[in-house]
Amino acid sequence: MGKSAAERRLDDTEAKAVLRNVRVSPQKLNVVAQMIRGMDVEKALAALTFSRRRIANDVKKVLQSAIANAENNHQLDVDRLFVKEASVGKSIVMKRFRPRARGRVGKIMKPFSHLTVVVRERGETE
Repeated sequence: MGKSAAERRLDDTEAKAVLRNVRVSPQKLNVVAQMIRGMDVEKALAALTFSRRRIANDVKKVLQSAIANAENNHQLDVDRLFVKEASVGKSIVMKRFRPRARGRVGKIMKPFSHLTVVVRERGETE
């Protein structure tokens, strides 16, 4: 019995990978994601390798996972892939407090983020 498989939401020429609950603010993660949007995957991997941002290594792993998904699960040509979409979303925020002077308190917010990377194969016309 069981449920039937869900319909594929992406095109046949697309593959994606998702990183959930990464401990960095969405603003900082979006700076790195914006850097690779629209790039060829080889150039994006090179840019992430030499980026000085701490989160760039995790973004690189997600991009490599999306490339592997495209190659192994959807039989796409790796040489013609580019980053179609790199979207960042908010996740939970851990709230902590630090005592301050005169009985007051300082809020400390520890945000988490989600990252979704979609790669697409270029057509002959693109």
